[in-house]
Amino acid sequence: MKTITGSLIIAFLLSGTSIFSQVTQPVGKDTLVSFTVYGACVQCKDRIEKAAKIKGVRSAYWDENTKLLSLLLSPAMADLNKIKNRIAAVGHDLEDRKAPDAVYNALPACCLYRKMPKPVPVNQSDPINQVQKDSVAIKPVNQPTAVDLHEVKGVVLETDSKGRFKALAGASVIWSGTNKGGLTDSSGVFRVSRMEGQNDLVVSYAGYRSDTLRITGTDELRIILASDKKLREVTVTSKMRSTYVSGISSIRTQVMTQKELFKAACCNLSESFETNPSVDVSYSDAVTGAKQIQLLGLSGIYTQLTVENLPGPRGIATSLGLNSIAGPWVESIQLTKGIGSVANGFESIAGQINVELKKPESGERLFANAYVNDFGKTDINLNLSAKVGKKWVTALLLHDDFLFNKSVDGNRDGFRDLPSGNQFSAINRWKYDDGKGWMIQAGVKMLNDDRTGGELSFNPSTDKLTTRKYGLGISTQRYEGFAKIGYVFPQKKYKSIGLQLATISHRQDSYFGLTTYDAKQETFYANLIYQSIIGSTIHKFRMGTSFAYDRYREVLQLVNYKRTEAVPGVFFEYTWAPLEQFTVVAGLRADHNSLFGFFATPRLHIRYEPVSGTTIRLSAGRGQRTANIFAENTSLLVSSRPVSIIGGSTGKAYGLDPEVAWNKGISIDQKFKLFQRDGLFSVDFFRNDFSNQVIADQEDPAQLRFYNLSGRSYSNSFQAELSVEPLKSLELRLAYRYFDVKTTYGGKLLQKPLVATNRAFANLAYGYRGWKFDYTFNLIGQKRIPGTATNPPAYQRRTQSPAYVLMNAQISKTLGKKYPMDLYIGAENLSNFKQRDAIIAGDQPFSPYFDASMVWGPVTGRMIYLGWRFRIK
Repeated sequence: MKTITGSLIIAFLLSGTSIFSQVTQPVGKDTLVSFTVYGACVQCKDRIEKAAKIKGVRSAYWDENTKLLSLLLSPAMADLNKIKNRIAAVGHDLEDRKAPDAVYNALPACCLYRKMPKPVPVNQSDPINQVQKDSVAIKPVNQPTAVDLHEVKGVVLETDSKGRFKALAGASVIWSGTNKGGLTDSSGVFRVSRMEGQNDLVVSYAGYRSDTLRITGTDELRIILASDKKLREVTVTSKMRSTYVSGISSIRTQVMTQKELFKAACCNLSESFETNPSVDVSYSDAVTGAKQIQLLGLSGIYTQLTVENLPGPRGIATSLGLNSIAGPWVESIQLTKGIGSVANGFESIAGQINVELKKPESGERLFANAYVNDFGKTDINLNLSAKVGKKWVTALLLHDDFLFNKSVDGNRDGFRDLPSGNQFSAINRWKYDDGKGWMIQAGVKMLNDDRTGGELSFNPSTDKLTTRKYGLGISTQRYEGFAKIGYVFPQKKYKSIGLQLATISHRQDSYFGLTTYDAKQETFYANLIYQSIIGSTIHKFRMGTSFAYDRYREVLQLVNYKRTEAVPGVFFEYTWAPLEQFTVVAGLRADHNSLFGFFATPRLHIRYEPVSGTTIRLSAGRGQRTANIFAENTSLLVSSRPVSIIGGSTGKAYGLDPEVAWNKGISIDQKFKLFQRDGLFSVDFFRNDFSNQVIADQEDPAQLRFYNLSGRSYSNSFQAELSVEPLKSLELRLAYRYFDVKTTYGGKLLQKPLVATNRAFANLAYGYRGWKFDYTFNLIGQKRIPGTATNPPAYQRRTQSPAYVLMNAQISKTLGKKYPMDLYIGAENLSNFKQRDAIIAGDQPFSPYFDASMVWGPVTGRMIYLGWRFRIK
């Protein structure tokens, strides 16, 4: 048994002082001070705690739920008024002072707490739950006040390894020998009725060994677990949706958190969208194992892929690029439909996918993941992070996957459904923050990937580039270096300047039967951005200059294709926000392409919130890109079709014009309450019109033709999505999507092949005591298949694919608190649906009819996997 002054639990007597008022109590030679600071998110927490840590402050902890900042400080060294002024100067209001409007308005969108409702106390008439207006009055411990003689009130906190205070929600507070008592709320606060003859109060939490303290007075208690606590470390987090849309961002961006990514195995980026209704993911052919995505009914090449707003896999890396980013490296994914910001370039047409990798300053000190499936594919990941001195942090991310099983042939066509081989990749990144405005990030990446596929009996040492057995091999080496240098003006937080740099070397050597394709790409990218305001934060702007350089060397069947593109450009983006409910973002780029000359890229975004909870967004703008016809259509090389480029002219990319499109869109998000829980209903419609497009025409099974668009090419995309929580801890998402995508092929306007007109989607996620259950349902509608009528009857296919259902499921269990470990098991394609005869003329792979690119459905059948995750935070 321990009394309130025992070594395990220290109880501070707070006579007559609210738990959430400013309080000052002695802790040895130091003093504990608590007061309210307003904020909204994790970025606010970092900013507030950083501002509070002046000389003499031992520890600082801000609770996002209660808005309470707790400081352990030396009164002789730390000036409380100075601390409050520093907090207000970085943009956060306190009870007795307000942050400057200009500084507040310059905060990131997620930090604009004034637009959010202030926290409502549990019982506003109860002083233990009420935030007091007078945050500077400090009452002596022994000052007599009116107290409730029938109740014991208090708050239970703990200190973590860094000396920061954390509320213990759900801690049990019960009179010894009875079942009478209660639980602490989300803020760690409790109140229990006194019992006659009882003075011993038992505090326990989450099954750990309990402790007892002797109550000898009538004062409110603040109970802090000391460093030798028997209750082990507990992390309390507020619930956040696995996927969410920011209501205050001008550009509608859907954020997929790590919680969403953990609903599936997510071995690489291509598998990260299996639980997202907006993005289609499928194998691009029946033999290479490469996956492709579709957004708004358009191929993934029209979606700008960036990694932390730097160029991601593009150009030569397009076909296998999605497989090159390991899933356990990903912190979150930001998905934007339609055109994006001019600050990110001019290539976005269907949308943008930005991947945020795990950061050295916020990621786990150690994260390990191991995965294996019943095909024999194995993935191993190890993430490490550490502090180096006071201003540097670093992280090392490692990934290795391999498949040595050469007999995966679920559809029994004599070809491997997946190529065998090994991929190894790594990232080493560093970050410097001097705390005075300067910040530097830099790192290097590398990837080595070797794959071999083809017929089951193919042996590359004896059969490569012969007609004995059909085989393919793809060898890829990729090296990247990147840096970000930024400065935020300390006295003008709305003003900053940043420089982004990236250099990439990518090489691929490959063969497909008798066809050889080797390619090399060298890239340099620089982007300088300056942002500030005009008079006030109603008028904000971003401006800058960029330079992109790409050098390509491709060899297809001994024919050389070389080109160099240098694109310098400037941009300006103006944001007008006269009201919190209305924002206009207008941007313009001017660029000069060394092959195609000058071009302009205008873009416009409008956000309007007519009533609280209803957000309407409009967008319109232009996008332009250069097609890499061979790398972006590698799947078409796994056929016997001869390749021809029609109407080309010298001095351009393959003699073809750049692809240019105009995208227009509208989205409506409606928030609502269902059973006291948040819900969201969203609809969006996007129209895309190409003024020029490079057509990959496979309508004739005897040839593959590339040419400039002559006619119309457009896409219409409609989607409706509902997200609700019908029961506690049960999340349900339903979606329906419709595509109308047509292109002119040989003078005829036809539905784009291998694109489903209709898709229905459902995802169920339930969590209970460390268990997580996830189930995803997809109904994929019919797709048009390019004509094969001129083939012999045995090698002809129907003109429409059937509709089919795909179902995935996963169960995971989290074990441990201090060092949590996840065990997970799942299955993809539960119904074991497979496309039959996915390869045309598979029995004659060197005949003119062979074609492995006509894939409209899964080729691998049911797949079962299991895995293990371990983390040290």
